[in-house]
Amino acid sequence: MNLSSSRPSANHLYLQVYEHYKEEILTQRLSPGTKMPSLRRCSQELGLSRTTVESAYLQLAADGYLIARPQSGYYVTEIARNHPITVPAPTQRKPAVLYNFAGSGVDRESFSFDTWRRYIKSALGQSERLLTYGEPQGEPDLRQALCDYIRERRNVICSPDDIVVGAGVQSLLHILCPLIRREKRTVSFPTSSFYQGIQLFSDYDFDVHFRDKSCDVIYVSPAHMTKWGEIMPVSRRMELVRHAARQGSLIIEDDFENEFVYLQRPTPSLYSLSGEKNVIYIGSFSKLLLPSIRLSFMVLPPYLQEKYQKTGRYYNQTASKAEQIALCQYIRDGHLSSQIRRLRRLYSEKMKRLVETVYQVFGADASVKVGASGTSLLLHLPYTQGKERFLREAERLGIKLEVLDGNETQVSVILSCSAMPSQAFLPGCELLSKLCQNDFRERI
Repeated sequence: MNLSSSRPSANHLYLQVYEHYKEEILTQRLSPGTKMPSLRRCSQELGLSRTTVESAYLQLAADGYLIARPQSGYYVTEIARNHPITVPAPTQRKPAVLYNFAGSGVDRESFSFDTWRRYIKSALGQSERLLTYGEPQGEPDLRQALCDYIRERRNVICSPDDIVVGAGVQSLLHILCPLIRREKRTVSFPTSSFYQGIQLFSDYDFDVHFRDKSCDVIYVSPAHMTKWGEIMPVSRRMELVRHAARQGSLIIEDDFENEFVYLQRPTPSLYSLSGEKNVIYIGSFSKLLLPSIRLSFMVLPPYLQEKYQKTGRYYNQTASKAEQIALCQYIRDGHLSSQIRRLRRLYSEKMKRLVETVYQVFGADASVKVGASGTSLLLHLPYTQGKERFLREAERLGIKLEVLDGNETQVSVILSCSAMPSQAFLPGCELLSKLCQNDFRERI
C-alpha cells in the first residue's frame, strides 16, 4: 500500500487506508471471512498511528465491509458477493466533428467577449448585492430594462411586474404550467420538433397536439415556424389572435429568432395584436448573446400575473444574479441593440454564402428552401438508405447536422450557418455530396 505524502494529515491518511481496504474487499482480493491484520500490526507495517488505523477499520465496519468480533478482531463480510462489481463496457468514441451544420452554437466572431467580461466584472463588484439570493421574479432593474427593450423593439407594452425572468424557456414553462393546468388541458405545437416544450407539457399531463387551433393552449414561434426560417404572416397572426379570443385559448408566443428576419420587415408580435389579453410573450438571449448565458423572460397577461403573485415567491430564481445585473447594464448602455445589428449583418452574409455554396456543389437545380428569417436552410438530397443510415454515415465523416425526414428516394436535411465559419461551407458540402455519390454507386 502506497501512502501519499502530499497531505500528511491524520484525516487524509485514514481515508487512504479506508479506500485501500475497501477496494481489496470489493475486488475479493480479500475474500469474505478473511481476518484483517490486528490494529498494532497494521499500524506498524504502514508506519501510522494506531488511532489512524482504528478510524479506518471503524469506518469500514460502519459501511458494511468489516465485522468486529469481540476478543478476536475484524473480519471481511460477504458484501463483495452480495454486490459484485460490474465493469462497464468501454464506450466507443465518436468521430470528431469537422463540419457542424447542426446550428447548436453561435459564431465565434458574433460576440464580443471582452465587452461582456467588463460587465460581468462590474456586476461581481457589487458585493453587497451579491450576498443575497436573487429575486424569484428576476432583478427589478433588469425587468425594467426588459420592459423598455421589448416596448421599443416589439411594441410589447407591459410593466416590470408582468415580467418573470428564468434560466431558459424550459424553466419558465415549469412556472407557467402549474398556473394554467387547472383550466387548460390540451396544447398544440407547430411541429414535433419542439422537443423540450412537448416533453415538459407532457410531464404536466397536458394532451399534446400539432397544428390544432381547437386546443386550450396554442404554442407558436412566429419567426421560427419551420427549421428553415419561415415566418407567420400578419394576416395569419390576426386570424390566430381573433380565433383564440373567440375560443378562450391561451397563446404562448415564443419570439425565438425574430431578430434575424432578413428578407422582409419584422412583423408585429401576437402580444401587441391581442391587446395584451390572452398571449404570453417569451423572449430569450441564447442566440443573441451566447447559448451558455441562460437568461430568458416571459410577459404574463394581467389575469395570470395576479395568479403568479400568489405563488411566485415560493419559487427560487434559476438565473444567475450576476448575469442579470450584467445584462441590465449591457442593455441600458445600448450594447444589445448594437449586437442585434452586428448579428443581422453577420448571419445574413453567412446565409447568402451558404446558399451560394449549396448551389455550387449540388447544382443549380438543387432543392433548397430558405425562409425569411433564421440561420438555416432546408436541403433535399438524393439518398435511398433512410434517415438513420444517412446520420451514421455523416457522423462517420465528421459531419454534424439535423435530418428532418427520409424515405426511399431522398433525405431532407437542415444546414445551419450559425456555428460554422464560412470557409468551412465548401469542404463540408463537398463531403455531403460525396456521401450521396457513394449511395448512388452502391445502387448501380
